[in-house]
Amino acid sequence: MNTATTTRCLHCHRPLRNARSIANGYGPTCAAKIRRAPVDTTDYQPHQITSARELIEDGAIIPLRSVVFVAVSTDGTETYRTAPTACTCPAGLKARRCYHQLAARMLLAA
Repeated sequence: MNTATTTRCLHCHRPLRNARSIANGYGPTCAAKIRRAPVDTTDYQPHQITSARELIEDGAIIPLRSVVFVAVSTDGTETYRTAPTACTCPAGLKARRCYHQLAARMLLAA
């Protein structure tokens, strides 16, 4: 009985073979598309843009539904439901834009 599991890209769902891709959750093509995706960042601070990119690179934001994601907090102790326009993190609950929302926008733009 074969019990090996296949890790799949969080964006295109193709099997991942490279150790770095498996760790990131995205294949090299999808990761490049996400990095190049045109997203309006004018309402975000530079540290939020950096945090959103890190969130994606670390594979800490996972698609839940078509536009809803689960994002891990900076310290890794909490998870938040996030979408491009809303988030359950403390900033999102105060109707402020957070880097979780920006990461969701970046993923959907790719």
